[in-house]
Amino acid sequence: MTSNILIFFLLMKLASSSSSSSSSMDGHDFTYNGFNGANVTLNGAAEITSDGLLRLTNTNPQQIGRAFSSIPVNFKNSSNGHPFSFSTTFIFAIIPNDPDLSGHGIAFVISPSKDLPHALPSHYLGLFNSINNGNSSNHIVAVEFDTILSSEFSDINDNHVGIDINGLNSIKSSPASYFTNENSDFQNISLKSSKPIQAWIDYNSLEKQLNVTISPINVPKPIQPLLSLSIDLSPNMFNEMHLGFSSSTGSMITSHYILGWSFKMSGPARPLNIPTLQLLLQRRRHAGKKSIVLEIALPLIIIFGLTIISIIIYMVRRKKKFAEILEDWELEYGPHRFFYKDLFMATKGFKDKRLLGIGGFGRVYKGVLPTSGIEIAVKKISHGSLMREFVAEIASIGRIRHRNLVRLLGYCRRKRELLLVYDYMPKGSLDKLIFDQDKLMLTWSQRLQIVKGVASGLLYLHEDWMQVVLHRDIKASNVLLDRDFNGALADFGLSRLYDHGTDLQTTHMVGTFGYIAPELSRTGKATTSTDVFAFGIFMLEVACGRRPIVIGVESGKELMLVDWVLDCWKRGVIVEAADSNLGGDYVVEEMEVVLKLGLLCSHPLATVRPTMRRVVGFLDGNDLMPELLADGFNGNVFEVGHDESLDDIVMSFPSLDGQSSSLRGGR
Repeated sequence: MTSNILIFFLLMKLASSSSSSSSSMDGHDFTYNGFNGANVTLNGAAEITSDGLLRLTNTNPQQIGRAFSSIPVNFKNSSNGHPFSFSTTFIFAIIPNDPDLSGHGIAFVISPSKDLPHALPSHYLGLFNSINNGNSSNHIVAVEFDTILSSEFSDINDNHVGIDINGLNSIKSSPASYFTNENSDFQNISLKSSKPIQAWIDYNSLEKQLNVTISPINVPKPIQPLLSLSIDLSPNMFNEMHLGFSSSTGSMITSHYILGWSFKMSGPARPLNIPTLQLLLQRRRHAGKKSIVLEIALPLIIIFGLTIISIIIYMVRRKKKFAEILEDWELEYGPHRFFYKDLFMATKGFKDKRLLGIGGFGRVYKGVLPTSGIEIAVKKISHGSLMREFVAEIASIGRIRHRNLVRLLGYCRRKRELLLVYDYMPKGSLDKLIFDQDKLMLTWSQRLQIVKGVASGLLYLHEDWMQVVLHRDIKASNVLLDRDFNGALADFGLSRLYDHGTDLQTTHMVGTFGYIAPELSRTGKATTSTDVFAFGIFMLEVACGRRPIVIGVESGKELMLVDWVLDCWKRGVIVEAADSNLGGDYVVEEMEVVLKLGLLCSHPLATVRPTMRRVVGFLDGNDLMPELLADGFNGNVFEVGHDESLDDIVMSFPSLDGQSSSLRGGR
């Protein structure tokens, strides 16, 4: 890793020292060896460093960075309307903050505009959103270099290159690799290795052929491209287009760099200034000064030494394949620790066919314990330096037993990996049965039972266990179903523990966009009330069959689910927010309670939200809902910026003690 960093910063220095650039005034031919003085427009987090590098993102989460050519390029021939041939090459580096985890990738973009105001960060790469992704009206051509597997875009893996037309569902993609001219084969390359990588994108207008090629910077351009697509770009091009780069970050922090960039219309892009050949030549000259005896003896010594080392490595690996490090402090957590060998055998060696899913923290595999035959789910994640404290929390949470909480059975620690072992839930995650099915998979009674179950589990975490547990990531994808479609809250093994009566506030914001309470986004301090906010959004998801960001019924624009439901209530038709797939097959009173309680839990004012004990009482009918007025829920939850603005929110219910008996508002 140290050598990679040294090489990278050497290239940065060289880029700085040779940051000369040349370009024609019409933008049809330019070469930037470093970006000082480059004619580019920066947007979002993008900046040009003092060394002359183009940095699209820095160390902040949930951000977008773009850099486009300031002058639009004339891509089409005015005589026939066909696009010109073009060629571009650039060097990029994706540097994760944690080498074992990665954020999102980077994209080369041809766009009619330098500004994409409605684009989202994270897996949308700062290009699209949930509404316009895939629309032919976008007129965007992109090549993505992605380091996250996004199942909703049908990504092939978490290290791939794809050609995108108007959306992130790639028309053609391939695992990141390059053709080795010597061996006539493709060699894998890691996009998130922090090493600089060179890319070439060439379009032949006569043959209507788009080629994408990549390789390490010390390898010449391979003769065979990684991707080759027959496509006529005419329908996707205007006469004038901007070209450049876009990237974004999610919860995992990653920096994205462009070291150099060359572009040319109707001809090959000029090569970038890479000192690799000079370094190789110096090695060659040095080797030529050795004596003939050394030239004969040294290869024999190297071969003999490598043979001995290979034998030793083979023997050590064979002996330590399943070896683990067990420190003295872990003895007290013995009952919660699994042997790596047992988990390896249970998952058939963590084979891909046993893969249940991929999340932000790692991969989850299905397994069957060889000794007992119990079905389990094993999550493999990377751990940090505070291992002892982390395992202590796991061991403590491992004692939690509740029918609506996925049981954390224990852990296994091996090298830089932490493996968490859970009960296996055969029906999978709730979001797949609500959002990813062509037909109705869950009835209203099943959905209501799931909501009640999750509420009961969350109440247990907040109030009924020996310590207070903040979940911090409540959403439909974190609710798993057993064989009888009973819901259980999952992933609380990575939550926070507190003693009852102590300060519950944390200082590190985690969660998922759309479920984060407004005060949490301002202060980064989580409480049981921020969990209640996310649970309110979850209730609306289940009742409406929609994700947290939806399309407005009247406006047709993107808005928050909570605001859309509130609008239905204000118009006196709150049940119109119910999932249309239910076909009206639900109890109206129950649906109203869930929708209004979802709005109450996700209220912008934390002090207004009920506790989970009150929520369970409302859902079970043991407590009567307070008198609520739709007009009392003013303000978009993402527009509450300062404490002063909260004073403008007019509340229409006097208390949350359950004494009021009417449910007011339109039905």
